[in-house]
Amino acid sequence: MTAGVGDSAPGGAVPAAGPAVAFPWRDRSVPWVLDLDGVVWRGDRPIPGAVAGIGRLRDAGVRVGFCTNNASLAPERFAAALVDIGVPAVPEDVLGSANVAVDTLQPTGRVLACAGEGVTAALAERGIAFVRADDPSLDDPAEVAAIDTVLVGFHDWFDYAAMRRATRAVLGGASLVATNDDPLYPAPGGLSPGCGSILAAIERATGVRAPRMGKPHGPMADAIRRRFGDTGVFVGDTLGTDAAMAERLGWPFGLVLSGNTASPDLDRAVLAPGTEVAPDLAGLVDRALAEVLPHRPGHERGAVIPGGGTAVVES
Repeated sequence: MTAGVGDSAPGGAVPAAGPAVAFPWRDRSVPWVLDLDGVVWRGDRPIPGAVAGIGRLRDAGVRVGFCTNNASLAPERFAAALVDIGVPAVPEDVLGSANVAVDTLQPTGRVLACAGEGVTAALAERGIAFVRADDPSLDDPAEVAAIDTVLVGFHDWFDYAAMRRATRAVLGGASLVATNDDPLYPAPGGLSPGCGSILAAIERATGVRAPRMGKPHGPMADAIRRRFGDTGVFVGDTLGTDAAMAERLGWPFGLVLSGNTASPDLDRAVLAPGTEVAPDLAGLVDRALAEVLPHRPGHERGAVIPGGGTAVVES
């Protein structure tokens, strides 16, 4: 059996700036690790200014990497998509929750992949036998009995049959593992159900809670440190996932309002020391390279971050 532990509404205006303060991430020798959905692109459309912003960071000598909970593609496909929009990238630049999750598995039987290409490619690379949840052979109880682990990741073909097969496998004794539990992700047409929404159906049906492997959980934090080092800057669009990831890493956080978080959400949030808010990645890069950022008054200590997690803001 498997053992283990357990992203992104259009943005609004940034709160009015107060007196300028020195930028806290001025060391350009540390990497920036960027979320993809809601930071670099929304669906297959690059967010305006993101490509140029990444180029400006690299021109300034900053290493830029990418970290995503989206398990629908393999790192090679994410790297190719980045190249397609004008961002030079290789697979090693992209750390995904699919690979992090698969790297934790030690199955003694087949894995049922209730997930997309990112998960199945990682399983194949590791030589782990698997079957997709849309395979009708799983309607045979003998096939279900051979399942050791059900691994849930984001995909867009989830239906009742897949839910039934995954549920029966878990009720039959298979472990349940999830790449992540993000309820939503920012698609071109608007917010859409994410992996967490798929996972919730299976957890509800089985009464089993899956360990989460992606942001903001321990396995992803460990993988980020191995890939990018012990210090860095984390940039994301989600308070409950990306801000919590930065907090777990002990890194400063850049929140962009181009994905899951809109300006009104900030009225209910308390941002951790070192957090900066910008309308998009381009705006955050502009501030970073100028090494000057505004102080934002008005946030009180002790508020709850929407989506989970707590933090405090310097006042």
